[in-house]
Amino acid sequence: MAGSGERGQHMPAHEQELATKVLQIQSKRFYLDVKQNRRGRFIKVAEVGPAGKKSRLLLAMSSSLELRDHLTTFSELYASLGPPNPDSIPEDGKLKSEVMVKENKRYYLDLKENSRGRFLRISQTTVRGGPRSQVAIPAQGMIEFRDALTDLLEEFGTEDDTGYGFKRDLPEAQHLRIENKHFYFDVGQNSRGIYMRISEVKGNFRTAITIPEKSWGNFRDIFAEYVHKLKELSEKPAEGEK
Repeated sequence: MAGSGERGQHMPAHEQELATKVLQIQSKRFYLDVKQNRRGRFIKVAEVGPAGKKSRLLLAMSSSLELRDHLTTFSELYASLGPPNPDSIPEDGKLKSEVMVKENKRYYLDLKENSRGRFLRISQTTVRGGPRSQVAIPAQGMIEFRDALTDLLEEFGTEDDTGYGFKRDLPEAQHLRIENKHFYFDVGQNSRGIYMRISEVKGNFRTAITIPEKSWGNFRDIFAEYVHKLKELSEKPAEGEK
């Protein structure tokens, strides 16, 4: 599905949004955003409930890969469980648990069951303590969530830093509004090189194309040719006019 462009207008100046995926799973909406700042790339997962309540997690790219693999395992277990049985629910509701550790962050993955059904709760905390943030994915949506995460990792890689000889100072993002549409031009970089993502946003929906740097000149020439031809046509006298 497409993503909303409105949230990107409030990002810090040093933070760039590279891609967004939006999933509607039952009554919840999940945003998976690939972002980049001076420390590198990461994925932000945001959950928006039916009442508008929001919660989020921040994952390094390598942690996102580990989560993707765990999602496969949890999905396979869920598929083998069969229909829920209220008489066999564990006392704490947990069917399977895993822990991920990344530097000063810890992630707790719990496949749980309660009277409302089965779901995967992902909690994030730091080794120093502090508030815990978490999202809860309905079990039926784990595969869809995993596949969306896989798409982002395949496009942007699993490295946490700005390796691959990345250029840190890329052109700033630009925005163009035409009537009721918004167009966003974002320059990013992955293991395959520099690219431009052009996103068209209308309402809550976004479509995007990605253009490798080596093709920018070709796109420019084609646009310039169309502009020139349309200008000639507009200036050409209509048939019958002197």
